[in-house]
Amino acid sequence: MIETQDYKVYSLHNFDQIPQINQYLNADQIRAIEVVGHVLPFKVNNYVIDELINWENVPHDPLFILTFPQKDMLEKEHYELVDQALKNEIPLSDLRKIVNDIRTELNPNPAGQQDHNVPIMDGQRLHGVQHKYDQTLLFFPSHGQTCHAYCTFCFRWPQFIGDKNLKFAQNETSDAVKYLKRHPKITDILFTGGDPMTMTASRLKAYIEPFLDPELEHIQTIRIGTKSLSYWPYRYINDKDSEGILELFERIVKAGKHLAFMAHLNHPAELKTEAVKIAIKNIKKAGVEIRTQSPIMNHINNKAWIWRDMWNTQVKLGLIPYYMFIARDTGAQHYFSVPLVKAWQIYKDAYRQVSGIARTVRGPSMSAHPGKIEIVGPTTIDGDEVLTLNFIQGRNSDWVKRPFFAEYDEKAKWLDDLKPAFGKNKFFFETELIDDVKLN
Repeated sequence: MIETQDYKVYSLHNFDQIPQINQYLNADQIRAIEVVGHVLPFKVNNYVIDELINWENVPHDPLFILTFPQKDMLEKEHYELVDQALKNEIPLSDLRKIVNDIRTELNPNPAGQQDHNVPIMDGQRLHGVQHKYDQTLLFFPSHGQTCHAYCTFCFRWPQFIGDKNLKFAQNETSDAVKYLKRHPKITDILFTGGDPMTMTASRLKAYIEPFLDPELEHIQTIRIGTKSLSYWPYRYINDKDSEGILELFERIVKAGKHLAFMAHLNHPAELKTEAVKIAIKNIKKAGVEIRTQSPIMNHINNKAWIWRDMWNTQVKLGLIPYYMFIARDTGAQHYFSVPLVKAWQIYKDAYRQVSGIARTVRGPSMSAHPGKIEIVGPTTIDGDEVLTLNFIQGRNSDWVKRPFFAEYDEKAKWLDDLKPAFGKNKFFFETELIDDVKLN
């Protein structure tokens, strides 16, 4: 029997009230949380603190690094700039300018999210909606633009810093429903954020029910991208409206939609608690399929055995391993990034150690501006050592499953670091890529 838990949240303003902070961290580590937390968003809750983090292993514990800002997550010059500003107690307006200038350098909206993924309907941009791939529409409910705790690697960090110019959000569903009715090729709608599962059951229901309209029969799958299974599993056990959430899930399934719960799980330690195991059973009992995904990240899961254990544990619990991603080129990428060749080697080594039932996972994959690009692996062609890549998704659907080749480069960490192989000036898609938003 799982006891009902009080929900306590800590951020930059009250993290010194966490009992473990003064017990396990030194003054420099506490200072780093304060400095980096002024630039990158910081939020954590009591479940993560008490049940996930191994404080005896801090500062090396992966769940601690996943949720608490670390000094090296900022470049040295940026860290010193903020540190000195705080020491000098400069005016708040001056501090904000320093912080905003640093954030601008961190590529806050990578892969054309603001400029090229927002659709246009009747001459107006649909804010809070993205349509990059033919079959899938992303919807950002405004009431779900927070999380139970913030991941330090999160590529959606601009959603949490209070800058309206960097934030995606949609209050109403009417425009999205109208857009979907005009685009019958769209089969999937993905609720994302932030985390939609921070909303109350009634609020989430208000957002989802319009998409169950019989006129939207072409919408086959509703996906919910969420970290809640790891960061607050009580949401599906005995939270204040857990029954309402599970009943909503059943309602979606009974309406004939496939409900895919896209769980962000970054380390096997997130699956160790009794609470998460009960939550998984309750979600699956409601007829929901749980798929799992994570970026591969330095300091957290950059070992093959971690991925092997994570995939095996997920399968044992009835989850479906779905994606291994490359850390996006934003925020603290310099801290988390793993070179593409090394990421592929880790994937390969982990993949060969699991049975076929766990080999549903795809990757390593970059969600770059042209599309979702898989690192197939290095090979030699006519004496040239090259890196083989492949489109899993593309802005142009004709690119999908078209292999292409880059010069072998052990240091490359992102698509922009790669050069076309065989002396070519461009990759095939660069001449076809039109830097424009999708039109109505």
